[in-house]
Amino acid sequence: MAVQNPPLDMLPANIPMPPKFDNLADERAYLKKKLTGAFRIFGKFGFSEGVAGHITVRDPEHQDHFWVNPFGLSFNLITPYDLVLVNYNGEVVEGKLPVNRAAFAIHSQIHAARPDVVAAAHAHSVYGKSFSALGKKLTPITQDACAFYEDHALFDDYSGVVNELEEGKRIASALADNKAAILQNHGLITVGHSIDEAAWWFITMERSCQAQLLAMQTGEKLIEIDHQTAMKTRAELGFPLAGYFQFQPMWQDISLTLNF
Repeated sequence: MAVQNPPLDMLPANIPMPPKFDNLADERAYLKKKLTGAFRIFGKFGFSEGVAGHITVRDPEHQDHFWVNPFGLSFNLITPYDLVLVNYNGEVVEGKLPVNRAAFAIHSQIHAARPDVVAAAHAHSVYGKSFSALGKKLTPITQDACAFYEDHALFDDYSGVVNELEEGKRIASALADNKAAILQNHGLITVGHSIDEAAWWFITMERSCQAQLLAMQTGEKLIEIDHQTAMKTRAELGFPLAGYFQFQPMWQDISLTLNF
């Protein structure tokens, strides 16, 4: 169930909004720098695991192309010049390094199925993949988890490393119009109308998985937030501009270290 932005007159007058650009070249340069920053933040959080993990952003001019991290390069070292542009046929249009086959199989199908999705993020984060082994969705036991209440899916048909487009299509189908999905026995994937939003949903979903696992470990009964309150909280925290805004402090910190 996709959550829409509230009317602009209901938002604070000084809330930062995604920038607008006069030309595609400036927009592309901005997106590549922002994507690089998202990788650096994921690296700081320890979301990397060997060569697994990828974030993509749709090219502003060629809507059937997306930018992605090259296969085998550390999140902490990626620059805008390392990013690879790939089309829906799996062809590298720009860039010199190879692309993770799973990244193409999953992200190409999500971008194709969801024209509204600008960016998508997936990684083998510790708590996300641990929670995915439970084969269940997040329970609304915290305010933050309510951002995903009735707005995330469970893909419960793990069949090995995602190397084929058909598997990517099934993941995209399970995601439907939600902002996130738990890939059983695999990890988390989130999407957004901006890099900021997709990255923030991933970060806060990972932490929500951690919080629920810790709460379950106590052996006590989990106190769930009731449906009406969870829906109200999602409306306040789970809309696209809220995801964009929540990411800004992290972007402010990491942008100080980006010397390009």
